[in-house]
Amino acid sequence: MLKKTVALLLSLFIIPAFSACGSTNNKIAASSTAGSSTAGQVSTALSKKVKVSVTFNAMKEFTEAVGKEKVEISTIIPDGTEPHDFEPKAKDLTGLSSAQVFVYSGFGMESWADKAIEAADNKNLVAVEASKGATPIQNTDTDEIKEHGQYDPHIWISLKGAETEAKNIRDGLVKADPSSADYFKQNCDSFISQLESLYSEYNTKFHDAKNRSFVTGHAAFAYLCRDFGLKQNSVEDVFAEGEPSAQKLAGLVDYCKKNNVKTIFVEDMVSPAVSQTLANQIGAKVEQIYTIESGEDHKTYLERMKSNLNEIYDSLSR
Repeated sequence: MLKKTVALLLSLFIIPAFSACGSTNNKIAASSTAGSSTAGQVSTALSKKVKVSVTFNAMKEFTEAVGKEKVEISTIIPDGTEPHDFEPKAKDLTGLSSAQVFVYSGFGMESWADKAIEAADNKNLVAVEASKGATPIQNTDTDEIKEHGQYDPHIWISLKGAETEAKNIRDGLVKADPSSADYFKQNCDSFISQLESLYSEYNTKFHDAKNRSFVTGHAAFAYLCRDFGLKQNSVEDVFAEGEPSAQKLAGLVDYCKKNNVKTIFVEDMVSPAVSQTLANQIGAKVEQIYTIESGEDHKTYLERMKSNLNEIYDSLSR
């Protein structure tokens, strides 16, 4: 009888104890699950970036400036490849099938863009022609028009052109991710403010420059010239094709002497040999200038444009 009584009393204490333990364990489990869920939500929020496919370096620079931490960018044309000559293969365009935004400059720079968009068969893809709304500079050479189209495509080598392209990219990112609209607009405004500051600085300098002509490796700087009322002449044409004839080279020598040109500019993507020959004939020096078609010297767009403007201004002041 005593054993039964003890057993009964023990059971009265043990059952609530197990019940309490079970409750505690459930709370711990629930807490753990909730913590895991919260961590997962935070992780998802942090990793939720707009996937953007861009054509070449300048488009990457502008997209980074506007999108910053909220974009994940892949570039179709590799650094070191001449964009004018680039013909994408199927493997180069695989990213478009899963991208949310596709940024290309336009004005004929990427003649394959429309076909690439169609081939991607991505109904959610936001295609951004970054030069849309800008006023193009017409090509005048009949052969160039026949092969490359009617426009000079180098709109991005212009602070005013960069503003237009940044705004179009902003609008594309907002369309893809409306919840981040304020973030993209703020970044875009900040970038444009920097562009305008640089423009104002050099617009004042160029306004007082007596000499307004400079010579480059290829004719990529017409939009920059339009920004500041300058004039370029070049060793190669707008699309960096071929070497000049003896007649053209002789004409460049005369032009340089007449316009007191003391600097011949060369670019990474264009062979410097002819430019060096020209410089030797007129007693000029050769300096680097950036086309921002490819990544160069680990410098940002603004750093390279400032370098361009500074070099050109110095050459006009000699």
